[in-house]
Amino acid sequence: MAASRLSIAVIQGGPSAEAEVSRASAAGVARALGDAGHAPVRLELDAWLPESLRTGAFDVVFPTAHGAVGEDGSLQGLLEILELPYVGSGVLASALAMDKPTARRLFALAGIPVAPGTAIRRAEHPAGSLDAARRARHEVGNRLVVKPSRGGSAIGVARLDADAPIEAVARALEEVWALDDAALCERFARGREVTCGVIDVDGEARAFPPTEIVAMTDAFYTYTARYAPGQSRHTCPAELDPGLTERVQELAVRSHRALGCRDLSRVDFVVGDDDDPSACIVLEVNTHPGFTPTSLYPEAAAVAGLDFPRLCDALAHEAFRRGPTRRNAPLPLPK
Repeated sequence: MAASRLSIAVIQGGPSAEAEVSRASAAGVARALGDAGHAPVRLELDAWLPESLRTGAFDVVFPTAHGAVGEDGSLQGLLEILELPYVGSGVLASALAMDKPTARRLFALAGIPVAPGTAIRRAEHPAGSLDAARRARHEVGNRLVVKPSRGGSAIGVARLDADAPIEAVARALEEVWALDDAALCERFARGREVTCGVIDVDGEARAFPPTEIVAMTDAFYTYTARYAPGQSRHTCPAELDPGLTERVQELAVRSHRALGCRDLSRVDFVVGDDDDPSACIVLEVNTHPGFTPTSLYPEAAAVAGLDFPRLCDALAHEAFRRGPTRRNAPLPLPK
């Protein structure tokens, strides 16, 4: 298992709606790292974290914080300043993946298919949310998904069919604006919810088998469906045609690379849109996918032959081998 015993700081919590999810992920990661022979310590993402990291003599940091501060490049920037090696994407890739409108533009430049969409800020619509709702329907279409531009775990997401009144679209925008300055409005593409993990160690990014997700009681993969036991069914490998499976895996790796991600990511899709049964639409890239007992990434890794302790061990050793970001020596001012 572990080639060497590492002292590992597992970072959890933070000022995010997903803090409790993060703590559940951290508990799972810490157990797995312990089973792999390492010495994990869970640390809270708070004002005391820099001091804890400076005095802890840690070999590696394993962030499991989701959402704001933990996953958007802020924590990664702190770790860069402290010159600590850490699991996961760097500052830029973390920030790009968290900002969905920016990530969509980069996907489009890389030829990766995304649903038609637009970002709508409250400040752009002094006339109010009804005006913004009319713009969303005009620019995107009658079927809409409204979501925060930054965030995860389907918090604040609303799906609106073509027969939804314009007032319902306006309410969805208001609810997102309560969480985020900008609402991302995308075409509601009906299809199968599929996700695909990517592991990027030993110099090669490869995709795990895709997973199809079915929410048991909700219309889609909501916060409750994600984290309440028994509220979703995960089929891995997803029952897709071989060509479609290969397409999902190819797009997952391309999306991971388009944002400059490293170590791990999970890419979410809608597959088999009702307008095109062979379509694969990329929704987003998660640079720190969940590591809870019901999380998709560890499940797919296990199907690929990588159990939870070996997965966490591989990620920790990849960060340890990489070490802190290289620093160039300062040059003297010319005289």
